[in-house]
Amino acid sequence: MSVVGLDVGSQSCYIAVARAGGIETIANEFSDRCTPSVISFGSKNRTIGVAAKNQQITHANNTVFNFKRFHGRTFNDPFVQKEKENLSYALVPMKNGGVGIKVMYMDEEHLFSVEQITAMLLTKLKETAENNLKKPVTDCVISVPSFFTDAERRSVLDAAQIVGLNCLRLMNDMTAVALNYGIYKPDLPGLDEKPRIVVFVDMGHSAFQVSACAFNKGKLKVLGTAFDPFLGGKNFDEKLVEHFCAEFKTKYKLDVKSKIRALLRLYQECEKLKKQMSSISMDLPLNIECFMNDQDVMGKMNRAQFEELCAELLQKIEVPLHSLMEQTQLKVEDVSAVEIVGGTTRIPGVKEKIAKFFEKDVSTTLNADEAVARGCALQCAILSPAFKVREFSVTDAVPFPISLVWSHDSEYTEGVHEVFGRNHAAPFSKVLTFFRSGPFELEAFYSDPQGVPYPEAKIGRFIVQNVTAQKDGEKSRVKVKVRVNTHGIFTVSTASMVEKVPAEDSELPSVEADIECQSQRPPENPDAEKNVQQDSSEAGTQPQVQTDGQQTSQSPPSPELTSEENKTPDADKANEKKVDQPPEAKKPKIKVVNVELPVEANLVWQLGRDLLNMYIETEGKMIMQDKLEKERNDAKNAVEEYVYEFRDKLCGPYEKFICEQDHQNFLKLLTETEDWLYEEGEDQAKQAYVDKLEELMKIGTPVKVRFQEAEERPKAFEDLGQRLQHYAKIAADFRASDEKYNHIDESEMKKVEKSVNEVMEWMNNVMNAQARKSLDQDPVVRAQEIKAKIKELKNICEPVVTQPKPKIESPKLERTPNGPNTDKKEDDLDQGKNNFGAEPPHQNGECYPNEKSSVHMDLD
Repeated sequence: MSVVGLDVGSQSCYIAVARAGGIETIANEFSDRCTPSVISFGSKNRTIGVAAKNQQITHANNTVFNFKRFHGRTFNDPFVQKEKENLSYALVPMKNGGVGIKVMYMDEEHLFSVEQITAMLLTKLKETAENNLKKPVTDCVISVPSFFTDAERRSVLDAAQIVGLNCLRLMNDMTAVALNYGIYKPDLPGLDEKPRIVVFVDMGHSAFQVSACAFNKGKLKVLGTAFDPFLGGKNFDEKLVEHFCAEFKTKYKLDVKSKIRALLRLYQECEKLKKQMSSISMDLPLNIECFMNDQDVMGKMNRAQFEELCAELLQKIEVPLHSLMEQTQLKVEDVSAVEIVGGTTRIPGVKEKIAKFFEKDVSTTLNADEAVARGCALQCAILSPAFKVREFSVTDAVPFPISLVWSHDSEYTEGVHEVFGRNHAAPFSKVLTFFRSGPFELEAFYSDPQGVPYPEAKIGRFIVQNVTAQKDGEKSRVKVKVRVNTHGIFTVSTASMVEKVPAEDSELPSVEADIECQSQRPPENPDAEKNVQQDSSEAGTQPQVQTDGQQTSQSPPSPELTSEENKTPDADKANEKKVDQPPEAKKPKIKVVNVELPVEANLVWQLGRDLLNMYIETEGKMIMQDKLEKERNDAKNAVEEYVYEFRDKLCGPYEKFICEQDHQNFLKLLTETEDWLYEEGEDQAKQAYVDKLEELMKIGTPVKVRFQEAEERPKAFEDLGQRLQHYAKIAADFRASDEKYNHIDESEMKKVEKSVNEVMEWMNNVMNAQARKSLDQDPVVRAQEIKAKIKELKNICEPVVTQPKPKIESPKLERTPNGPNTDKKEDDLDQGKNNFGAEPPHQNGECYPNEKSSVHMDLD
C-alpha cells in the first residue's frame, strides 16, 4: 500500500511519500521536487506542470493557473470577478452557477469546471508518485488552507474523486506543518506537564496563515488559527509589477497591461527579482529583451526600495497575529518558538515583522517549501494500516463557529443553537435530542459571516424524514448526530427516533426499569419544543443512546439546553407524595427501539452524482488521449533519433560494414526520411512512424549486427580456445599417468577427448570460413553460437575433470594402558610411514606426496 501526501498549492505542488522508514519528497520527470500548478491545453493533448509553465507566455490563452481559490465559488462571487481581470484565460459561468474555464482543446472549444482542472493537476501528481514508487497510488492526504469553508472542501474532495484518489483526510496546512514539527521532537513535555506552545506562520503565494499549537509527548492540539486569505507572495509581485508598469510607461511609452504576454513576462521577471532581493540588498537590474514592439526594457530595484513599496502589505502581517493571540488568550512569553514556512517568509521584511511581534527570533528548522507535504504524508502513514508510526494524536480546530436553526410547530418561533464554537476541537460529534411529531428541518450556517472569507454564510439544509408521533399521541424523541468530520466538513451524520413498543413478559426487570427511565418526558410548558438535550463524544466513539444533558464539549452551554438534573428534584417530590397513597395498578412493560431515519441534505455546494460521473468519464478520455499522444511522439522521436544516430555512425564505426553502393543508398534514404519528418511527416499517426522505422531498420540492423559481431566474435573465439587448451592439457596429463587424475575412469576421459577434438575441429572450420568473408558481409558464425559451444563443452568436460579424489581412511592408533603401542609405531617407521599412514616430510619442506593439491583455473 502506498502512502502519499499532496501539498496542492496555488502556485506549485509537492509530493511526499513514506518509504524506507522515513518521509521523502519525490521529484518529477524533470528531477524537480516542485511541480507548478499549471495546465496547458493544445490541439493534440494537454501538458501539466513544468512543461505547461514553459508555455505560459507563448500559449497564454489556453494555459490555466492560479485556479485553486475558485473552488466552491459561484461565477458572480466578488473574489472571482476581481481575479478575473488578472487572468490570461477566460472565465465563464457554468450551468450550476460555478466558475467555468473556457479553453481550446483538440481544436475545439471546451468548458471545464474548477474541479476538473484540479483533477488534471492531481492526475499529474498521481502519475509522478506512481512512477517513483513503482506501484499504484490510491490513498492520499491532501492539504487545504485552514480557512477553506465546507463548500470549498467538498469541491476539493470531488476533484480527488474524479481522478480516482481516495482522500483519507483533507488536512489543514498549518496542522500538517505542526505534525511534521512535533512527531520528530523527542523532548516534548509529558502528558501531565504544561504543554509547549509553538506558533507556526505560513505565507505562501496567495495567503497568510498562523496557528498556535500545544505539544505534549505523543499529542498535538491546535489551539487556534488566524489568517489573511488575500495576503501572499503574489501581492508583493503585484507591487513590483505596478511600479515597473508605471516606469516603462514614462520611460519607454509602453502600455504593458495592453498585452497579456508582456504582462506575464513582467510578472515572471518581478518574481525572480523579488527572490534575489531576499539575499542581496544592493541594486539589482531588471532587463527584458524584446519586451514589447521589439523593444528592450531595463530597470532596477533594491531591498530598501522594495520594502518601502510594500510597507502597506508588511503592516497587514500583524493583524492575524493579534487575532491569534486574542483567540487563544496567549501572551508573547507563553510562546516557546515561532516556526516560519512558505516561500514568502524568506523576504527579510516579513521575517522582521514576525520576529518583532513575538519579541524573539523566528526559527527555520522546517523546510519552507516541503513542510506541508511531509506533514500530509505522515498523517497518511498514521491512517494507513500498512505502516507502523509512533503514537501521535492530532486534534485540529474548527476555524469558524457553526450554528443550527430549526423550525417549530408554532408559526413565528424558531430555535437557534451554536453547536461548534470557534477553535472547537475537531473531528468531533454531538448528539441533539428533539421532540417532534413529524418531519423537521435543520439549517446549518456560520455564526460569524463577517469573519468567513466566503460570501455565503449558509452551509446546508438537512431534512429529518419519516418522523411520526408515538401511538399514544405523544411526540417522539428524535436523536440527531451532528459532526465535524476528519475533512473539517460539517454534516448531520445520522438521525434516529426512539419508539416505545410493548415488551414481552420474559423481559428482565432491569430492562424494564431502564425503559421507564428513558420514557420520561420533559415537563409540559409552552417552550417545550425549544428544549434541546445535547451530548458530545470524541470522534471515533459511539454516541450515548440516552442523553444525560451534561455539556462535555468545549463549547459554552446553550441557554436553551435542559438538564436531567433539573428534573430530578421534581421527580423526588412526586415519589414522596406517593408514599401514603394506595398502590397503583401495575404498569405495562415497555421497551424502546431506535429507528434509523433518513436525512436529506441540501448543501450550498455539491456536485450531483450524474455530473461527477460525467467528469470522471471525461478525465478518463483525456488521460487516454494524453497516453496515445505520448506514444505517437515517442514513435516520431524514435525515427528522428535513428536517422541522426545512423548518419553519424555510417561515416564512422559502421563504414567498413556496409558496401559502397548500399552506403550511398542508405544515406540517401536517411536524408529523405529526415525531410519527410519536417514536412508531411510532421503530424502523422503513430503507425506511420512505426512503418518508417521498420523500413530503416531493414537496412540498418544488419549493418549494426555485423559491427557488434566483429567486436564480440574475437573475444568469444579466444575464450573457447583457452577452454579447449585447458581440457586438452588435462587429457594429456591423464595419458601421462599424472597422479592428480588417476582416480578418473578412462572411459569418461575419452568422452572429454572426443568432445575437445570435435569442438576444436568446428572452431578451425568456422574461423577459416570467417576469414574468407569481408566485413560488409554477414558473418559465418555469431558470437552467441560460440558462447553456446563453450557452455556445451563445459557441461560435458567439467563434471569429469573436477571429480573429487576418494578419501583414504587412516588406521586407528591402538593404545595400551601405559600409552601408545610403541612397537607398532616402530614398525611403521621402519616401513617409512608415520602414525597416520603418511610418508614423513621431505627435508626440503615439500608436502606429502599424497597431499599435493592441483591448482585448477576455471576460465569460464
